[in-house]
Amino acid sequence: MTRGEVRLLRVFPERPGGGNPAPIVADADGMSDAEMQAVARAYGHESGFVIGTPEGFDLGLRFWVPNHEMEMCGHATVGAVWLLDRLGRLPRDEVKVWTRSGPVTARVSGPTESRLVEVTQDEGVVEPVSDDGVAAVLDVLGLSAEQLAAAPVRNARTSRVKTLVPLRSMEILDGLRPDFSRVEEVCERIGSTGLYPYAVESAAGQVFRARQFPRSSGYPEDAATGIAAAALCFGLRENGWVGDGPIRVKQGQAMGSPSEILLRFRVGGIWLGGRVHVG
Repeated sequence: MTRGEVRLLRVFPERPGGGNPAPIVADADGMSDAEMQAVARAYGHESGFVIGTPEGFDLGLRFWVPNHEMEMCGHATVGAVWLLDRLGRLPRDEVKVWTRSGPVTARVSGPTESRLVEVTQDEGVVEPVSDDGVAAVLDVLGLSAEQLAAAPVRNARTSRVKTLVPLRSMEILDGLRPDFSRVEEVCERIGSTGLYPYAVESAAGQVFRARQFPRSSGYPEDAATGIAAAALCFGLRENGWVGDGPIRVKQGQAMGSPSEILLRFRVGGIWLGGRVHVG
């Protein structure tokens, strides 16, 4: 690969054609901020850039969306590690990764044709949203209080704060038509980087459906959001809705890009992961 060459991947696909598109540059050392942002703007998606290895790490990653740089992006990390593994450039199956939000561990497992990539996130922090904040969230999403499930609206974070909005059904979730012109204002008001409404698909199977409406990324909705899914798991645990077993978060169905994020609690945090296809 040459410096600045972009590989388009689809990360967390539930089936072919699904997942979140992720432009990845495996040789980004020396690229300027403007050049990185130009890639994200050209593709219209969160983009990952492998940079020179900082001391004490196996690789370094930077992330851009069309509007700004991000400190951490779960699906772009998964995509970048998968690509380096495919290119034979991953030094081992478990690596320490530098990001602007702090170090994460990534690991790959499984047969070559269907590698699973997982990334760590630290223990989540879950906090209440004020009554006024909840009212603003419901208004921007076009919801009534009666459409909420029997759990609080909460802010949760591992790397970034996401607002968890529990809904009574997947039909309500799929039917959401937010007022996108006001999402940024409401997120700023409640200290969030995105609204993450969700519903139960299978309580026994610990399967949940979600949608992500980011605060100011430069696009209205995300097909798969690993950081939000990780935050959701800690909110679900606060609800008493999940145990220690694996959790699946499905996203992107309403966009025609079905995705599935696999999550497992670990001591001190959580693993988030999934599969990757070439875009």
